[in-house]
Amino acid sequence: MIIRDATKTDLPVIVDIYNAAIPSYIATGDLEPVSVESRLAWFENRNTAKYPLWVMEIDHKVAGWLSFQPFYGRPAYSATAEISIYISPDFQKRGLGKKLLEKAINESPNLGLKNLLSFIFAHNHPSLKLFTKLGFQQWGYMPKIAELGNMERDLIIMGLKVNHQQKLTDNW
Repeated sequence: MIIRDATKTDLPVIVDIYNAAIPSYIATGDLEPVSVESRLAWFENRNTAKYPLWVMEIDHKVAGWLSFQPFYGRPAYSATAEISIYISPDFQKRGLGKKLLEKAINESPNLGLKNLLSFIFAHNHPSLKLFTKLGFQQWGYMPKIAELGNMERDLIIMGLKVNHQQKLTDNW
């Protein structure tokens, strides 16, 4: 198992993994599948030194990915990043999300980041449990802000102040 920077050749599988999450209404606010073409600019505009996109490979197959995104797009927030994690349905429930999140926390100081945020639906209990386990706290709550499958859903903002001395277990 390795975690590495994503390459353009990874984009189709990144999109496939993302699209696999849409029908469950648990991990994304998109309601229709996205195309590789629609994600090309997103991929090409990445600042890998500050906001990388990583893939996790198992036996030469991309099993999941994690992305850092700028938060709010204003310079005052440059030390804060939003992170997203998606795991292929074929590789879920194996602790891969935890390994990706641990790496994100550990690498954040090297990226010049002091705060990590993740926007998680309140009904996404596995993600909330994972982020809480790794020290994230609820920094915001937005009731009934999303409509998913004819249901109004709450969104929780989970945040972590990255301790530059902190080092999580490196099991990857």
